[in-house]
Amino acid sequence: MGMTMTQKILAAHAGLDEVKAGQLIRADLDMVLGNDITTPVAIREFEKAGFDGVFDREKISLVMDHFTPNKDIKSAEQCAQCRTFARRFDVEHFYDVGRMGIEHALLPEQGIVKAGDCIIGADSHTCTYGALGAFSTGVGSTDMAVGMATGQAWFKVPEALKLNLTGKLGENVTGKDVILHIIGMIGVDGALYKSMEFTGEGVASLTMEDRLCIANMAIEAGGKNGIFPVDGITEEYMKGRVDGEWTVFAADEDAEYAAEYTVDLSALKPTVSFPHLPENTKTIDEVGDVPIQQVVIGSCTNGRIEDMAMAAKILQGRQVHRDVRAIIIPATQEVYKECIHSGYMDIFIDAGCVVSTPTCGPCLGGHMGILAEGERCVATTNRNFVGRMGHVKSEVYLASPAVAAASAVVGRIAGPDEL
Repeated sequence: MGMTMTQKILAAHAGLDEVKAGQLIRADLDMVLGNDITTPVAIREFEKAGFDGVFDREKISLVMDHFTPNKDIKSAEQCAQCRTFARRFDVEHFYDVGRMGIEHALLPEQGIVKAGDCIIGADSHTCTYGALGAFSTGVGSTDMAVGMATGQAWFKVPEALKLNLTGKLGENVTGKDVILHIIGMIGVDGALYKSMEFTGEGVASLTMEDRLCIANMAIEAGGKNGIFPVDGITEEYMKGRVDGEWTVFAADEDAEYAAEYTVDLSALKPTVSFPHLPENTKTIDEVGDVPIQQVVIGSCTNGRIEDMAMAAKILQGRQVHRDVRAIIIPATQEVYKECIHSGYMDIFIDAGCVVSTPTCGPCLGGHMGILAEGERCVATTNRNFVGRMGHVKSEVYLASPAVAAASAVVGRIAGPDEL
C-alpha cells in the first residue's frame, strides 16, 4: 500500500522506508516554534529536565505575538523570560516588538519554513505550514521543550482524509469560505487526529493566502495537520524567501484514506460560522438579521496582504457603521508596510477603522478588542467558542475579510453584494 504526503514526510524524517497509520515513530525536526504564552512553560520544563543546550539555534523560532506590546505585568514577565532564554542560547529566529508578526503569518513570509519540513509548534495553528507542503502540527509545551533540546519528537502516524477540490471560487468567495464549508460539512471532530490532504484540479485556482488560511483551520476540524501538494504557486512563493533547497513529496496513487470528500469550489458562497462552534455554518443568504457591535480583520488566519486588500476594496469610500468598532490588524510588519504603500491604511482610517500593530490580541480574548456582555463580533479569526473574545455572554461569528468588511459598513452580518 502506498503512502500519503504526510506519511512520506514522516517516514523520511524518521529514517524509515515507509510508515503506516497508527505507527509510533520518532522523527527529526526542522523547526520548533513557540510564542510568548507557550514558551515560558516550555522553558520551565526545559530547565526542570536539566537540559543545558538547544539542538540547533537556527531551528528554533520564538515569536512574541500574543500580548505584545506587553499589556500588563504578567505578559511583560513572560516576554522577559523568553528574551532571556533567546539570548542565553543565541536563538536566531527571535521576534519581538518592532520585528515580530503573528507567528503563522511570519514564518512562511520570512522563508523560515518550507516544503518537506517536519515542524512542531506550541500553538495549535502550527498546522498552517501544510499550505507549503510541510508536515506541521501543534504540540504541548513539554513536547516543545524536548524538541528544543533534542531536535526530535514522537508521533503516531495519522490516517488521512482526501479532500478533492474541483472548480474555481467565485467573486468574493475565499479560502476562508472553503474551510468553513468543510468544517460545517464534516464537523469539528470530523478529522480527529487525521491528516487533511487537499488535492484535485481546484487547488491550482487557490492563492497561497487561500491555502495558508485553509491549512490554518485544519485543527478546527480536529485535524492533526492540513497539507497541500507543492505546485508552481507554492514554489513561486518560496523562491526568494527560502534560503536553500526544499523537498517535494507527493502522495502515491494507491495511498489509503480513511474517507474522501469532493468540494466544488464554484458552488460555494460566502459562509459564516455562528456561535459557539466553527461547524455551526450558514451561507450568507441564510444568515438573517444579526446586528453587530465589532469587526476584527486580522489574525494568523486572515491577516495577510490579500486579506487587507479585500477589506480595503470594500471599505474604500464608505464609512463604518456608527454602532460598530472596526479593528484592522495586519499580521506582520511587512504586511503593515504594504498597507501603507498601497494606500490601504488611508482607506481604513478614513472609513473609521482603528489599525493595530501585529498581534493575536482579540482572537484569544487577550487585548485590543475585548467584548462586553451581549456584544457580537464578526471576526476573520479561527475560533468562536464561549468567551473566546471576552464575556461568556458575547458572541463571535467567523467570516472572510469580505464579509467582515461589508458587515462593518452595514452594521449587521452582510455580504459585499448588499453594499
